[in-house]
Amino acid sequence: MNQESPLPQNRADIYRAALEHFLAPVHKQLYVDENINEVMINGHDQIYVEHSNGTVEKIDSVFPSEAALRAAVNNLAQYVDRRLDERCLSMNARLPEPERFRVHVIMPPASRSGIVVSIRKFSRVRFTIETLIEKGTISEAAGQFLRLAIKLHRNILVSGGTGTGKTSLLNALSGAIPDSERVIVIEDSSELNLTQPHTIYLESRPPFPDGTGGMTIRDLFVDSLRMRPDRIIVGEVRRGEALDLVQSMLSGHDGAMSTVHASSPTLALVRLETLSMMSDVNMPVYVARTQVASAIHLVVQIVRTSHGRLITDISEVRGLGPKDQYEMVSLFNRRRRQQAGSGPATLESTGAVCMFADQVIDAGLQHEANLCRAVFGAD
Repeated sequence: MNQESPLPQNRADIYRAALEHFLAPVHKQLYVDENINEVMINGHDQIYVEHSNGTVEKIDSVFPSEAALRAAVNNLAQYVDRRLDERCLSMNARLPEPERFRVHVIMPPASRSGIVVSIRKFSRVRFTIETLIEKGTISEAAGQFLRLAIKLHRNILVSGGTGTGKTSLLNALSGAIPDSERVIVIEDSSELNLTQPHTIYLESRPPFPDGTGGMTIRDLFVDSLRMRPDRIIVGEVRRGEALDLVQSMLSGHDGAMSTVHASSPTLALVRLETLSMMSDVNMPVYVARTQVASAIHLVVQIVRTSHGRLITDISEVRGLGPKDQYEMVSLFNRRRRQQAGSGPATLESTGAVCMFADQVIDAGLQHEANLCRAVFGAD
């Protein structure tokens, strides 16, 4: 007589077992293969995956039918108490532990390709600045500089395109925050995992079908300012909460960090300016630009290349220039050319001196700047 598997004991176990059943065509990619970052389902018969090195490929697996895929997404929605029907055609949610997945679903007729599902896997590996140095993402000197900038409560914006590793970089940079600080983390879908013992994680939530119970990033941000934060980290700014972030920096909450979708440091500031004007506060463009230029101290640009994910530039914001344009100075970049086939250029100091060099001396941190002395004006 065959021994049967024990039945699930609670609601979470039941949904988890059902989820693995319905997602059987991508079970290996989600639960087994650690080198898969994302699974992209474009209708029931077309599935792509993104590998950890950034390459995307189509796999042979398919769902038996559109109905089978619909059953899978309905199970996902029920698992996280969300709604998917003709009145709610999309869903963005983080699955409970131990799945560590972020799921986005778009349903027909909003999608002409059938049901579209994107499942992002959260890395179980905790990145640090040391990890990024080992991978070649950042140089030792630049890593040392960013550690000091974080200790000195510089406001840092991480900029990059989709899939460049902005969140992983932000998580790595957060490791330089002193353990004595109280850190408030605000995200749409919780991905960051800080090492600091005094960390509070806040996560937005869409409203229930009756319109109640929702919590936006802006709501959480306002709440966080009443929670005595030493430092606020916003996983990504996408909408009008950018203005709240900028104004909190200007009101004394230095040391904030966040990410934004942009392809260069200058465009990152333009993007933040545009998002600030999407709030319900009417202001002239010049006012929004002035506030962004005053609030952000450093922009760290990351890209995805054939050599992996690389930090290509660390720029300092120096206010507005004569024509009211952002004035920025690159402190580290990869512009040095190498011979073809010799690998990526190295991230090196440009020779420019940062504006907060005196603070390193005042804080007695000169001994921690031996590799990046030039950026602080030391020979």
